[in-house]
Amino acid sequence: MASVSAPPADPTASERYGPLVHRSVHHGAIVLVVATLQFLVAMAVTQLGWTVNYSLLTNYISDLGAVNCGFFPSSSSHYVCSPWHLVFDISIVVMGLLILLAVILIRTAFPARRSRTIGLGLLALAAIGSIGVGLSPEDVNLTVHTISATLAFVGGGLALIVLGFAMFRDTRWDGFRAYTILSGLVTLIAFLLFASSTYLALGVGGMERLIVAPVLLWSLVAGVHLARIPTYAPRAFSKPTET
Repeated sequence: MASVSAPPADPTASERYGPLVHRSVHHGAIVLVVATLQFLVAMAVTQLGWTVNYSLLTNYISDLGAVNCGFFPSSSSHYVCSPWHLVFDISIVVMGLLILLAVILIRTAFPARRSRTIGLGLLALAAIGSIGVGLSPEDVNLTVHTISATLAFVGGGLALIVLGFAMFRDTRWDGFRAYTILSGLVTLIAFLLFASSTYLALGVGGMERLIVAPVLLWSLVAGVHLARIPTYAPRAFSKPTET
């Protein structure tokens, strides 16, 4: 005769820290990748619309979102003209909104501990900073723009360091812990150099990109990684067994 085992005492017993993830994590991974890719494409497209030469080494990333054509700051010889600035500004706002959504969806990909809460909270803070950058272009409200950019830079770097520690004792993140922490450290070190006007051979634009690049690359790599992990669905009953 056939018999059915009793449901587990703990309804979340099937939710493991590894090697599987909840289906929502896959959705969050896709959102994370889309958020990053659309921003990278938007930057390239906006750069093509410039009426003067745009340099990755001497131009700030935010020059792409400047609303007006002219010298910025007004007392400098730094000329900015970005006719397609709306592409950049809208894209970075969209990226921030999508990352906020991704933070909610991928939370169960990390063990439920304080480092997860802090790390994802910092990532959400970086996303809010990105939104602020898009809503307040550098030549419209420099104060809000600078604060927002700082939140994005520092929040992103700290988020990766903390999330790296949140990955410990979780087989789903094997091989990613050191990479995640190192990426966060590179971002923070580059930010400190940038803030102290120490650009080395990279120039102001190159050093700013060194701040942003590790976080963007991590978002792509981590998103693809999470999307490849098999999913699970909690089961209340086990399959019938023949006796």
